[in-house]
Amino acid sequence: MIRFHKADIQKRPFQPKDTINLKMKMIGLIALLILSIVLVIGIFLNHFITDTLEAQMGEQALSVAESVALNPDIAAAFKTQDPAAIIQPLVSPVQQSTAAEFIVVGNRDEIRYSHPNPEQIGKKMVGEDNERALNNGESYVSEATGTLGNSLRAKVPIYSGDDIIGVVSVGFLAKDIQTLIGDYNHELWLMLLIIGLVGIIVAIAIATYIKRKLHGLEPEEISRLLFQKETILQSTHEGIIAVDDTGRITLLNQMAQQLLFGNERDGDKLIGQPIRQVLPTSDLPDILKTRMSHFDQEEVYGSYAVYVNSGPIYYEDTLVGAVSTFRNKTEIDRLTKELSHIKQYANALRAQTHEFSNKLYTISGLVHLNKKQEVLDFIRMENDIQQEWIQQVIDKVNDPLISGILIGKLNQASEQQVQLTIDPDSRLQTPLSEQQSRALLTAIGNLIDNALDAVKECSRDRKQISLYFTDVGDDILLEIDDSGPGIPDGQEQQLFDKGFSSKTGPDRGYGLNTTRQLIAGAGGELHAEESELGGACFVVSLPKKENAL
Repeated sequence: MIRFHKADIQKRPFQPKDTINLKMKMIGLIALLILSIVLVIGIFLNHFITDTLEAQMGEQALSVAESVALNPDIAAAFKTQDPAAIIQPLVSPVQQSTAAEFIVVGNRDEIRYSHPNPEQIGKKMVGEDNERALNNGESYVSEATGTLGNSLRAKVPIYSGDDIIGVVSVGFLAKDIQTLIGDYNHELWLMLLIIGLVGIIVAIAIATYIKRKLHGLEPEEISRLLFQKETILQSTHEGIIAVDDTGRITLLNQMAQQLLFGNERDGDKLIGQPIRQVLPTSDLPDILKTRMSHFDQEEVYGSYAVYVNSGPIYYEDTLVGAVSTFRNKTEIDRLTKELSHIKQYANALRAQTHEFSNKLYTISGLVHLNKKQEVLDFIRMENDIQQEWIQQVIDKVNDPLISGILIGKLNQASEQQVQLTIDPDSRLQTPLSEQQSRALLTAIGNLIDNALDAVKECSRDRKQISLYFTDVGDDILLEIDDSGPGIPDGQEQQLFDKGFSSKTGPDRGYGLNTTRQLIAGAGGELHAEESELGGACFVVSLPKKENAL
């Protein structure tokens, strides 16, 4: 099981060169974007409001002018001796009710019959923009400067039958229109300013949130970490494949691709694919369901036998996926063999060291007792025993490694006060290949160690182990008998299963399994039966010929 927490992420592994951090960059860029958008919108709305209000004011002026021009009393007044006396009272209420700056009625000669300033009545209209109404009969809106200033005015002709007898001019001063537009724009820009400030606050919140999600890392740091982790991932000698909580592949390193698929499939194309389709035998979907880890599961993919370890991945106590690691079984077995040999040599040396230490103490005691003859006799006796063991093994065994481990085991058994005997008819003169030598070394070491453990509880006179080996015939045979309690009923086959052991304690249940695999790898067999000494008997059969492997 793999668990990740925020505190597990290393903070600031690299020092960024940029002095402006990611948070400030994000706030600045988002704020600039928001302010740019607000400015563009403000300019557009300012023009839009200006054009809209001017158009509305023009339409309003045109509507008022048309209503005045269509008043029959106005047209009738033109036929009287004093039209102004009739028209001015008719127009003034209309001007006040419509909030127009002025309503001017003039004849074809542009002489005013009404005006907000009575003193201007009878004078010529100012602006010189009446021709289209008087000559062409058009109704239109124009902008010109009159006696009251620059204004937006509507011009409508006055008809008497089919003849144009005058013109109506209704206007709003430009400064009043600009004041109205300014009021609208003031509210508009105030609202846009508020929107911009809210946007900046949101930008700060977004930048803070993203920065927190990135665990305070800068983009340069994330890039370097990603490169570093990817390099480590691809360089590791174990295959790694991971999936998300939906069972889709999120990670596949080169070693996993080589172990699982060889060169047949492109690893990059497998990312995002369901693990069920890519690797039907994978236990990752089961890991996602059960949330239980699996360790040292032996599987075969293509031409590789691998050990698989699988487990769920948690982030802040939430299941986010699962991961499997693959180790080449061949490499593990090779390392196991090497370690087994080293252990055997170390045990042999330890046994010899301890045995000779005891003998040195014996000699020391005899010297202190001034027993010189006894010292010489003891040394001669021990030398004869050692020479007998060494000579016996050398004469019977051609391979120096096998000779070495046998002598070491003889000393180890002597130290533990166990009677280890080699059958006088034993012989092993056949040259061994490296694979055969390793298989026999492991078999002799593990099987004799098991025999020594088996006879520990026996009385001193019953601690017996017998060793027999021969290369007569087509096979090399090795038998190791002990006087221990033997193999419990029903466990003859289970003895060779990985992890099974009839003994208690850690690191049990691997020796016999490893030994059997090595023997099988060399083309041989290993089985157990009842011993003539009353305990267990393990028999190794190994073909002598290389082509039999």
